[in-house]
Amino acid sequence: MNISGSEKLYPLKFHPIYMERVWGGTMMSEYLSRELPPADAPIGESWELVDRDDVKSVVSNGGFAGVTLQELVQKFGASLMGRAAHGRKSFPLMVKLIDAGERLSLQVHPDEKACREIGGGAEPKTEMWYVIANRPGAEIFAGLSRDATRVQLMEMLDSPDVDKLMQTYKSQEGDAYFITSGTLHAIGAGNLILEIQQNSDTTYRVNDWGRLGTDGKPRTLHKVEGMKSINLMNRVSPRIPRAVGKCSFNRKVDIVKMCPHFKVSDLRLCSVWQDDTGMESFHLVSAVKNRIEVGRDELKAIVVPGETVLVPACFGHYTITPLDEGEATVIKTTL
Repeated sequence: MNISGSEKLYPLKFHPIYMERVWGGTMMSEYLSRELPPADAPIGESWELVDRDDVKSVVSNGGFAGVTLQELVQKFGASLMGRAAHGRKSFPLMVKLIDAGERLSLQVHPDEKACREIGGGAEPKTEMWYVIANRPGAEIFAGLSRDATRVQLMEMLDSPDVDKLMQTYKSQEGDAYFITSGTLHAIGAGNLILEIQQNSDTTYRVNDWGRLGTDGKPRTLHKVEGMKSINLMNRVSPRIPRAVGKCSFNRKVDIVKMCPHFKVSDLRLCSVWQDDTGMESFHLVSAVKNRIEVGRDELKAIVVPGETVLVPACFGHYTITPLDEGEATVIKTTL
């Protein structure tokens, strides 16, 4: 589709891209009322926003409907992404929904140093998880426990008991987890998670709990690359407890503040929220609980739970308006 220079950028929504995963679940349909496409294997992920050569988000609303995010980045550059993108040629972040019917593999993402050592196109990845919903008994495994040693990890890497070396948390709606590159982790069964991450698809799987893939064969493990990537020095708890309290006024809790790759805030709204992109960065506005309307004047988008809208950096002042009774939960991400 040809993009002229006359169109005005507006809050952009995108078609979800569903990914079959052997561990996938049914929580997207149960909790978000998503109509999932027919699939040969469970749907485990929805890529809500992505700009990669092999997978590209497509705009679903307004005058740019049918245009890819990649085309918009190429056409509008800093007007779309902002000064903080420093002239990047691709959109710097990805947004996913993770629907874990079974426990995901024990895995790790490399940092820049590990990527240089490993090579082969490896890309660094730091990510943030926000628990949209969880089934009773669901758990999160994130980071090595304080007492776990490298020797113990090597000895137990093939064992189903390796999770005993992990920091383990009871999953709770509204909790967040900041998973820096180098953090060993696994999302437990029964979790529906919003994931914000660097634009990377590099994952090193070190234990898959004896599971077989959809082809009936064990999935590939990446133990050598994984051990090169794990940051054994980092034993900080990655959990950020949920915001609590009754909604008598709008509240903002910064979940991720000091990360060089993205900033994330948890907004609890009971009335109109005023915001401004200021040309510094785009804003990703994700609805978690209750519907919201995002934009200004005639340039608005209705966002339902699970959806993310991209507010371009050049858009300036806009509002987030709760549309349903009760408190709206919104996750806002910027560079």
